[in-house]
Amino acid sequence: MTTIRKTRSPASSALLVALISAAAFALSGSFAKSLFESGWSPGAAVAVRIGGGAVVLLAPVLVTLVRRWHTVRRSLGRVALYGIVPIALCQLFYFNAVQHLSVGVALLLEYLSPVLLVGWVWLRTRTSPRVLTVLGAVCAMGGLVLVLDLAGAQKLDLQGVLWGLAAAVCSAAFFIMSARSDDNVPPVLMAGGGMAVGAGLIFALGGLGAMPLTFSTGDAIFAGRQVSWLVPILGLVLVTTVFAYIAGIVAVRGLGSKVASFVALFEVLFAVIWAWLLLGELPRSIQLLGGALIVAGVVLVRLDELRGPRHPELEHANYLETLPETRSETLNSRQSNVDICP
Repeated sequence: MTTIRKTRSPASSALLVALISAAAFALSGSFAKSLFESGWSPGAAVAVRIGGGAVVLLAPVLVTLVRRWHTVRRSLGRVALYGIVPIALCQLFYFNAVQHLSVGVALLLEYLSPVLLVGWVWLRTRTSPRVLTVLGAVCAMGGLVLVLDLAGAQKLDLQGVLWGLAAAVCSAAFFIMSARSDDNVPPVLMAGGGMAVGAGLIFALGGLGAMPLTFSTGDAIFAGRQVSWLVPILGLVLVTTVFAYIAGIVAVRGLGSKVASFVALFEVLFAVIWAWLLLGELPRSIQLLGGALIVAGVVLVRLDELRGPRHPELEHANYLETLPETRSETLNSRQSNVDICP
């Protein structure tokens, strides 16, 4: 008798990792809010978040550099660009948008990145998106509007809109740059090295006065309890930065940038759930309906990917270890020679 052993497909595993990453990213709002209420400025929270993540990953990054120097040295410029654009500038642009717009509108603008990616693929491949992708994008964006609960008067400002769109471009760059795995840059090096560069940029901007940095060591209120300021800091650094970024890179390499960008929309839904559980902010029924539309949009985009041809310049297999020579040649023969680095 032959025993058939069922194994989970790489795509299913990557989808699970993407959802976990989105849930981890979504916790940043709850942790950050407790810091803001205790006297921290948004810029200070971002600086400590990224800088702390760089410190935590310093040892693994150095070990990776020593062991794989010959294979990763040519990609160090891309790692630095990753730290500047998707990590540092994305958060800087978002906080600038918040200064001119409501948080909901600023979030909506930033999460236009999946639509930007669909358009980017359209331009690069000269192939228009298929019907399911268009429907998925419409459903996901409509669901995002409902989850953000934008009902009522909203303050609009042209400068804020431009900052929000700039954040969306940087967010799209995260998925494009994370999807590329043919140069064998491990996720820990991509995340840790990028955070080190991003933290340096944030502190430099703070020193120049472009981003106010106000810190406080007073106790914070988190989940209805008075806690040390270290509790939300550790949550921001370890959960929403170190773990979330590494898991996000792994997920994008398994799903491809387009599908992963739509799955990332769950971050907004998870943020509503975390705010409900930790801050007592109950979601409205319209927000739950929005969550259902986001799920429908992700399912439609994923079905479209399973039905049609894939775009090799955006979607790479999750090969995180050094590939044997024969396997590398096979993989390279299937991949496009187009450099996707912006």
